[in-house]
Amino acid sequence: MTPISVFDRIAQVKAAKATTVALDRSRQRFSQSPCARGFTLLELMLVLAIVAMASLVVFPNIGGLETRTFNARVREAHTLLNLARRTAVVSGQPSIASFSVVPVEDQEQPVLSSFSVGQWDGTGIELTFQDSADQEIEVQDLLEITFYPEGGSTGGSLMLVYQDRLASIVINPFTGRVETEFLDER
Repeated sequence: MTPISVFDRIAQVKAAKATTVALDRSRQRFSQSPCARGFTLLELMLVLAIVAMASLVVFPNIGGLETRTFNARVREAHTLLNLARRTAVVSGQPSIASFSVVPVEDQEQPVLSSFSVGQWDGTGIELTFQDSADQEIEVQDLLEITFYPEGGSTGGSLMLVYQDRLASIVINPFTGRVETEFLDER
């Protein structure tokens, strides 16, 4: 090696050492103060996921409970009507499904027929009945719908209203078939 190339080689080694020392110092500076580094994307996403799960628990759907309760009450009415229909066909005798909008504790002692299969309590729900002749009456106390052994019924439509929710239960007078429809689907 010539003397010039030796000096070039020494200069290259010194430059490499200086660069390494500078990188080491910058790494030490960041590793010495973890607060100055900031957050990684993974950490931010994890925190957002935790906040989202907490909001589902802390802030449930306002009004959702009333909607679920109303839907359950409508399904109970539908089930009672189907029970009365099946009971009439199987037993060979008429059966009656009763609907009451008066709270149980405020009712006089009801005189239920021996053909009654059950009574639906519609406390707090506005109930309107439209019979097969299209006469509409608002139920104030008790409504009875009769199903006959051959499958028919007194028929009609029940309109159930609770706050801003509306449901319709249609009873076919010829077949006794019961169909429910929620008219304000959300």
